Amino acid sequence: MTSFLQGIAYNFKGLKFGLRNAKLLLLGLIRLIVIILIAVVAAAFILVNYEEILALMWGRPESAWLTWLWYVTSWLLALVLIAISALVGFIVAQLLFSVFIMDLMSQITERKTSGQVKSSDTHMAKLSYLFYLLRQEIPRATLPVLISLLLMVLAWFTPIGPLLTVLSPLAAGIFLAWDNTDLVPARRLEPFGQRLAFLRRHLGFHLGFGVLFLIPLLNILLLAFAPVGATLYYVEQIDPLAAAPTAAAAPAEPLE
Repeated sequence: MTSFLQGIAYNFKGLKFGLRNAKLLLLGLIRLIVIILIAVVAAAFILVNYEEILALMWGRPESAWLTWLWYVTSWLLALVLIAISALVGFIVAQLLFSVFIMDLMSQITERKTSGQVKSSDTHMAKLSYLFYLLRQEIPRATLPVLISLLLMVLAWFTPIGPLLTVLSPLAAGIFLAWDNTDLVPARRLEPFGQRLAFLRRHLGFHLGFGVLFLIPLLNILLLAFAPVGATLYYVEQIDPLAAAPTAAAAPAEPLE
């Protein structure tokens, strides 16, 4: 329970820290706008071609008795397609753009907290580092989607559907939290298996950090600054020695 409450606290701590810093505020807003724009464009494309997609799946029946079922199916199909487009838009935004903004926000937070950005001794060229970040984001973005889809299928076709209906959004929140706490160890070039083990060891924190992402409207604001709170947690709780230079060698940089 302590780690769960700690996750909630660090989410709001990151929001407060981000809103008080001009660079983090700008980056958070840019990330939010990009995700929304890509999701909206994907949804608009689906809706424009919606009738053609429906016609390919099931033409409007001539029987009046089946017409009502056709209308219900058409509405359900529209909702499913919009949900899929939003999910695809989020993944595309993460892979092509947001991962770089998230890492930059994480670096700024770590530097302001500890006075330095701790990374691996392996020095990588800038372009190679960007491709490295992209490779790290692929499993981090696809694994949660696959697990969420598996839970949805099990909820439809197994007797434990009601339980899985509750667990599915909680699992999504956990993976959204991990998408942010993984920024620091990924930047330090830690192996993926080791970072996945970190998620398992701190599952309570990730549940507390991610459960707030399930609250409509509030989640939009918190997701924009989630890299800040996640980095604060990692630097202060997981690697507290990284914060030592703040008081000793490097004075804290004033918030902008």
